[in-house]
Amino acid sequence: MRRHWQKRPLLVRQAIPEGVDLPSRSRLLAMAGFDEVESRLIVRRDGAWSLRAGPLPRSAMPPFKQPNWTLLVQGVDLHLPAARALLDRFRFVPDARLDDVMVSYATDGGGVGPHVDSYDVFLLQTQGRRHWRIGKLASPELVPGVPLKILANFVPEQEFLLDPGDMLYLPPGWAHDGVAEGECMTCSIGFRAAGRDELAREVMQCVLDGADEAERGPLYRDPRLEATRVPGRIPAALQEFATGAVARLMRDPAALGRALGECLSEPKRGVWFDGEPGVGDRAESTGLALDQRTRMLYDDHHVFINGESFRAGGRDATLMRRLADRRELTPRELGKLSAEARELLDDWLASGWLRAQA
Repeated sequence: MRRHWQKRPLLVRQAIPEGVDLPSRSRLLAMAGFDEVESRLIVRRDGAWSLRAGPLPRSAMPPFKQPNWTLLVQGVDLHLPAARALLDRFRFVPDARLDDVMVSYATDGGGVGPHVDSYDVFLLQTQGRRHWRIGKLASPELVPGVPLKILANFVPEQEFLLDPGDMLYLPPGWAHDGVAEGECMTCSIGFRAAGRDELAREVMQCVLDGADEAERGPLYRDPRLEATRVPGRIPAALQEFATGAVARLMRDPAALGRALGECLSEPKRGVWFDGEPGVGDRAESTGLALDQRTRMLYDDHHVFINGESFRAGGRDATLMRRLADRRELTPRELGKLSAEARELLDDWLASGWLRAQA
């Protein structure tokens, strides 16, 4: 983290020499056909690129003997415990910054062209070999008329051939181009990098959504308003009233902190949960764990789970934070929670946000 994070690339030979238990080719292709799974098919033929977004039926896939095509399946950690376990290996970075695991399958020569990402990424080779060329972004111009953001003037500075278990880290802004040598599968562990304005809009919306009716202050009034000959002009007093209202919201650090936590813990689009009846009693003896799709964070005053916020203090807060950090609680730890906290966990279990340990 000190030497490389958001500073310069790092190649780690045999980062995971034992390999990872990720989906087979047939399983990955089947996942691409599901409505709830985000997938893309990229084909290069005779120098031309094509892009098709999922869901992708098996009939949409080119033959495996055909070179130069790639299948990208996003958010595999939301569906497979093994992918979630892989993502957990990267929790030396705060959960608020972790995004997902994308798995790509490529036939010989497959890739997505030279491009640049605005976020950090770890590229883990899981099957076959991939040849990577990387370099600092020299020119942002893109190839025109292509459905992908392919750099027009990519200048590689380093080249690496990755075998299964090898991993390449790239900071934001580093151009890269990976090409499969034979059939290969690669995992991309990506991170969240919201833009300043985008994050501001999301937080402000959460602030407004969370504002209590009783806290919204007085209505705008203008008892001294005079008749006007320019009805199209916005009154200066109304402008001042609106400016003051926005400034009041911005001066409330507690509301902003709560809104930020709710935004960052919001589940990914398309994620839904199914509760499991009777799991509360089983959790008493086995302990419980967060569902692999659940996002749980905390700050000094709140715990956040799947877009909702809760205040916690004392021992309950300590144990809730432990649940967020470790993503599980033992039966002994459950026994230390207050009745109110246990009731809350029962609600989360019923919603499918938590699971009884196996």
